Amino acid sequence: MKAVRAVKNQYLGINAHLTSYWQANGDWSEFHTSYIVQLSRTFKAQLLPLGYTAGIEQSLQIRRDDGDIRRPTPDLTIYAQNPPTLREAAVAYLGDTHQLTLRLEEVLQKEDTISEKPYRALALYESSTKRDRGQPIAWIELLSPSNKPGGRDAATYRDKRRTLLERGLILVEIDYLHESSPTFQGIPDYRTRATRWKAEAGAYAYRIVVVDPRPQLNKGKIKVYQFGVDTRLPAVTIPLQGNDTIDFDFGFPYHEAVQMELFTVEFVDYSQLPQHFDRYSQDDQQRIAARMIAVLEAAQSGIDLETGPFPVKEVPLETALAQIEAMRQST
Repeated sequence: MKAVRAVKNQYLGINAHLTSYWQANGDWSEFHTSYIVQLSRTFKAQLLPLGYTAGIEQSLQIRRDDGDIRRPTPDLTIYAQNPPTLREAAVAYLGDTHQLTLRLEEVLQKEDTISEKPYRALALYESSTKRDRGQPIAWIELLSPSNKPGGRDAATYRDKRRTLLERGLILVEIDYLHESSPTFQGIPDYRTRATRWKAEAGAYAYRIVVVDPRPQLNKGKIKVYQFGVDTRLPAVTIPLQGNDTIDFDFGFPYHEAVQMELFTVEFVDYSQLPQHFDRYSQDDQQRIAARMIAVLEAAQSGIDLETGPFPVKEVPLETALAQIEAMRQST
């Protein structure tokens, strides 16, 4: 069977083929840059009418420029003795997104002490005509493999994160890397290990974490928006100054980045399973296989793949894998 490719992302959300390719080949930086640019453009369109703006920094931020940012002095000696569990957390279900709320002081590790790598992030500011935007209000970080637990820059990243939170900045941490563990304690670990062949209960492949350290760290909250393979990226509520908030859809800039950079044309063949397919949960493997069948059936029927993504059928994993192999052999 010839390679099956499309410009448009054929998944409803994160493209599992792409993400697996980038993690398997250690090449995340091109997507990182493209997505940050699209995030900045989309944030600005929503923020400017509200009196805020966004700027690409060494990481992503939101600012006002009156300089009136609270800088609380938290009690740095307070740490959780034991990681929180799902029983201690508030869990909400928002369509395909699963929201977990935790206390900030319980998820910060004692060794939370950022990477020297030139990855960019986004900052949110109060809008101003001045050249100097002033102090950031929020910091938006797209995690790279090196910043995740076990990565060479993980300890440095924790240092930077701690500094941001001590300054009272809202932190949004975007994690689309399912092959490595979460960066906060208390979030169920999706990553499979040699000693644990399946993900922890309540774990999802992807997450967007919103951390509000106000009024101080030991009273701050962390909200975790978790979602799986072939589900739409969530709209996330991000607090700004005072009672201001913004509801931001992370899906639009993701699809724009994937399509405009032709990533799926270059790196994705829907007739082949993603690399490291076994590092997905069985449920997500079934979703990937069902998505592949929908794409392959459309391609074999001469349907323009740019009109996708297409509806999928619920098929048991073994049946779906056998069907994919039969379709590959038939052409």
